[in-house]
Amino acid sequence: MRFRLVPGDRPPRDPATPLWWGTIVLRVITLLFAIAAVAADYDGYRRSWLAMVVVLAMTGWTVLTSVAYARRSWRKHWLVVLDVLATCGLMLTSPLVLSDAQYASAHPLITTVWVAAPAAVAGARFGMPGGALAGLALAAGTAGARMEVDLDVLRDGVLLTATGLLIGMTATTARRSQAMLAQAMRTEAATAERERLARSIHDSVLQVLARVRKRGAELGGEAAELAKQAGEQEIALRSLVSTQPAGSNGDDTADLRAALQVLATSRVQVSAPAGEVRLPGQVVAELTGVVGEALENVRRHAGPEARAWVLLEELGEEVVVTVRDDGPGIPEGRLAAAATEGRLGVAKSIRGRVSDLGGTISLETGPGQGTEWEVRLPKPGRRRGAR
Repeated sequence: MRFRLVPGDRPPRDPATPLWWGTIVLRVITLLFAIAAVAADYDGYRRSWLAMVVVLAMTGWTVLTSVAYARRSWRKHWLVVLDVLATCGLMLTSPLVLSDAQYASAHPLITTVWVAAPAAVAGARFGMPGGALAGLALAAGTAGARMEVDLDVLRDGVLLTATGLLIGMTATTARRSQAMLAQAMRTEAATAERERLARSIHDSVLQVLARVRKRGAELGGEAAELAKQAGEQEIALRSLVSTQPAGSNGDDTADLRAALQVLATSRVQVSAPAGEVRLPGQVVAELTGVVGEALENVRRHAGPEARAWVLLEELGEEVVVTVRDDGPGIPEGRLAAAATEGRLGVAKSIRGRVSDLGGTISLETGPGQGTEWEVRLPKPGRRRGAR
């Protein structure tokens, strides 16, 4: 998700910020528990002084990471990775601290439950994969500190991995929700502005064009030709102010429906679904070019009175665009003869573009039957070339 800032603006708030504060609270609570556990068993350790050093290191690291994670600009990837490694390192001092009797009685490691926080931190920073990997790394550290893999180690590993996975899932969902909300707000703002412009244009430009079209048709002659052109511009302008913009929405996609509706004229009717049909921006540009070339062929070869229809359909995992006209049709062998003569408009501008996109195109035509092009394009991720 991208935002454009102006001087004085602040970066958008990270939707996972509550999770970061939760990890800080978790780390402080688990540190207090670890301190109490070490104090209770202080005399039983093999090296009590080392236990005190580890506790002091845990305390200092908790303060440092808490201050860093409280600020968004300090939540660096490398710091989270270092957090996991540092926690594993402190945990691996357990064989030097715990006595044989404590190991025999399955006594808690020197870090106890303090090791749970880094898995949650990794989930908040990297999402589900990062949280799960951090949990596995901490589980491996637990096994190394225990110097064996038993039921308790497996249980701790499952809990650590699940913690990172669940926090990561929550962080990912929060960020996706914010991106969707931001897009909805941009769309709402664009719609409101377009409606305002539509009202203004309707009260001025469209009314003038409508009067010119009507009066020119009544006068006839050269005025009728001007009236026809005014009618074309009126239809095109109405299409522009009544459809969604076809531009990118911030994730490199565009609305094919809006791009095709702009092609509507008094002799070209465009039918499309009520909602957006979003595809990668390059795909939308190429498909619009294919339809534009087909309509240009109608204008050139079917006569000035020919009508054309463009139909856009979104069918499951593919998009279908149909361009049909009521012209005289293409005589048999005409396209092959044009290719032989070096005129490759259909071969390159239409069929070549569709082939490059990984779609298929079919042609139905005949003398007196008009022409119909049907383009079928798998949606992104479903193209033949990617299978």
